[in-house]
Amino acid sequence: MSVHLVGGGGDPAHDAAVFTTFLSEVTSRASLAGRDEPIVAIVTVGPGSAHAEELAQSLGDNVQTRRSTLAPGDTAALTAISTVDGIIIGGGVTPDYLAALLPIADEIRRQVSSGVPYLGFSAGAMIAAERALIGGWRIGGVEVTPEHVSEGLDEITLAQGIGLLDVTVDVHAAQSGSLSRLIAATEAGLIDGGLAIDENTVLVIGEGALGVLGAGSVWRVSQADGGVLVSTIGA
Repeated sequence: MSVHLVGGGGDPAHDAAVFTTFLSEVTSRASLAGRDEPIVAIVTVGPGSAHAEELAQSLGDNVQTRRSTLAPGDTAALTAISTVDGIIIGGGVTPDYLAALLPIADEIRRQVSSGVPYLGFSAGAMIAAERALIGGWRIGGVEVTPEHVSEGLDEITLAQGIGLLDVTVDVHAAQSGSLSRLIAATEAGLIDGGLAIDENTVLVIGEGALGVLGAGSVWRVSQADGGVLVSTIGA
């Protein structure tokens, strides 16, 4: 099974492209478990009840959802993701999501390694990495990205993520200007590089080649002689 990383957005016009591979996987998982309808856990942190509903609607009518809407400072329970065919972690304030999900990261990794597909939407995509970029807009006091994507943090901040992949991820790339944050963090040597995902776009990481579906691109940033190399993986 796969890890699906969505760069945010949530435009229903792109739901089919963004969620179709995840839906196929959870349906196959449910069939193997003898369930007529897949069960998908949806975890949101903050004012997320409406967001949880939007995510559920994106899955269609033939999926049962188990929703956990947490307040900032709450910790997700293991029962939130037990006996499910898929896991969705929603969007919001990335540090709040990391604080809520890190205590059950071992179980998330175990589930994914056993074949349960994971979909991270915006913040849920950022915290999926081993070395997660969780916010910030300056390096050494110098502005490198718009303040509105700072997640309430001043300096660019990296932290231990839940460890589903070994590359750092940023989101809302073309739409919010966060691509420059990933470029600056790479140029400064804070990270070796990373991937920045556009809105209404999903990066699918499985056993084969990387897949990109949806409206935009995934931007690959890496260190290079004398600077930073930026390229795109198109949908």
